Amino acid sequence: MPGILTKAALVALALLGSLPVAATHADAQRYPYRYHRRRRGEVERPPPPVPIDKRDTVVAAPGSFAGKPYWLVLAQCGGIYFKLNTLYTDAAVHARVVHPDPHANAVFTKKLQEAISLATTFYNAAESFLTTDRGLDRDNAVLTYDGPARAAGDRDKTIDAALAAAKACPALYEACQAAYPKACSATLVPLS
Repeated sequence: MPGILTKAALVALALLGSLPVAATHADAQRYPYRYHRRRRGEVERPPPPVPIDKRDTVVAAPGSFAGKPYWLVLAQCGGIYFKLNTLYTDAAVHARVVHPDPHANAVFTKKLQEAISLATTFYNAAESFLTTDRGLDRDNAVLTYDGPARAAGDRDKTIDAALAAAKACPALYEACQAAYPKACSATLVPLS
């Protein structure tokens, strides 16, 4: 009799011990990104380079953007300005809620609206190049430039870093307006 009770107790413990593991496994299947942990010392890998298509119009202007497709560099600038929008939004919320400062809130709110307007201008130009060069519809153009734009914005963690990264973007847009006025037709209002 004691042998049967011991075996039953061991089976019950085994079943109870496996329940949290099964629940954790089920959660991991349902929410795979929640349980991903980066090892210490592991560096975030840069995204793979975007393949250049022969149909892409490339930047002929001198500078860091030379030889790259217009849609790619315009999308990257749009991603940087979009990241600036989120950074200014965080600063505005901080100025509104954490340490109330109406003047700082007004300044950051104005800058975040300017940044989102600039991001939209660059995204529209990138979309225009993709629809013209590659013949993509709007949805596929957005899916094409979204990854590189997001990666360019994610590199910048502070407002100063994003502003430094966006420093060459207005000159790029002016070169685009001079060479391709139809694709880059919007007037660019730089951040104040």
